[in-house]
This record gives sequence, structure tokens and C-alpha cells, in this order.
Amino acid sequence: MAMLFEHQGHAPTVDPDAYVAPNATLCGDVRVGPGCRVLFGAVLTAEGGPVELGEGCVVMENAVLRGTRQDPLRLGRHVLVGPGAYLVGCEAADDVFLATGTRVFNGARLGARSEIRVNGVVHLRTVLAEDTTVPIGWVAVGDPARLFPPEDHGEIWAVQRDLDFPGYVFGLDRPAEGTSLMPEVSRRYGRALGRHREDRPVDPDGRPGGDVSP
Repeated sequence: MAMLFEHQGHAPTVDPDAYVAPNATLCGDVRVGPGCRVLFGAVLTAEGGPVELGEGCVVMENAVLRGTRQDPLRLGRHVLVGPGAYLVGCEAADDVFLATGTRVFNGARLGARSEIRVNGVVHLRTVLAEDTTVPIGWVAVGDPARLFPPEDHGEIWAVQRDLDFPGYVFGLDRPAEGTSLMPEVSRRYGRALGRHREDRPVDPDGRPGGDVSP
């Protein structure tokens, strides 16, 4: 039995044909479909928006999948999320491969059969066409996506700037030179994450429980 928690009135649901490791954590409106495998140390957390795994998905060790109010996280069928990957508020169509250490950000959309190779990054609001491959360590940014090696920071920024990360994710304007968004960002995150103080463990049938570890 995994560590399952109700968050803001929503409890995880796990198909009877799925396997979730005993030290994986599922929090809130998390939906694990048939044939899925969620391995050791993985965290699936619905921070205002659901996390949905379609049939046959595999989430490897220590991956983090986070849904947001603005952008739920949805995986299609037969998606593999590699060890240590981080996905937030994104969607992947069927048969997508996300290798070890990949990062996929808010509002990104990954077309069917896409491959994000080791340590690849898909930036926010980026749209990958079907059958796109992001090479090892490269960055995909824009709609439609453009692919850059990580050292091409200037070209990445030229596309990324108009995607407006602080406005889209935090609802904040870019700071003036010599100032920082971080005090307000930390306050907003603090308020939102403080809601976890009201979480409660549930058993695999969704009923309130105490210790849900094996």
C-alpha cells in the first residue's frame, strides 16, 4: 500500500490492476489507470488540479508529477517517466518517453511518440509535434517548439521571454532591475503549500485512515 493522502477534499484513486510502491506518495486528486506502475519514492501531487495517468503508464523512482489549478497534469497511454524526472502542469499524448532527469513545465504539450532524452527540458507553454525528439540535455521552447543545445542561452531566452514565466505561473510582472520576485513568490507558495497541513491519510479504498504504510 502506498502513502495516500486526501487534499482539499480529494483522495487518490488507483485502479486495482495498477501497482504503486509502498513508499510512493499520492496526494489529492490523483488518478492512476489500469496497468500503471508507480515506483519507489515517486511523488504525485494534485496542487489544485488533477494528476491523471492513462493505461499502462510507468513512473520510475523519485519522479515528481504535479498538477496545478491552471494546468492539470495528464499522461496518455503507455507513457514512461524516467527516474528523477520532474513534470508540472503538462500533458503528454500516448507513447511518450521521458528519460531520466527530464523537466517538463507548465502548459507544455507533448505530441504522441515524443521522446525527451536524458536531462532534456521542455519549457512552459511549449508544444512538441508528434514524433519529436529532444536530444540529451537540449531545451525545447516555443509553439511550435524550437530545439536548442543548453549553451545557446541567448537564443533560448529570445523565445522564452515572450512565454512570460512569471506572469503565467505566478501572475506577476517581471521585476525591475535590482529587485526580486522571490519575496512575493515565496509568500504565494507558502500560502498554497500551507494547505497541506489539513491533509489526512486515507486507505486504498479512499476511506480516512491512520497509518497507511504496509
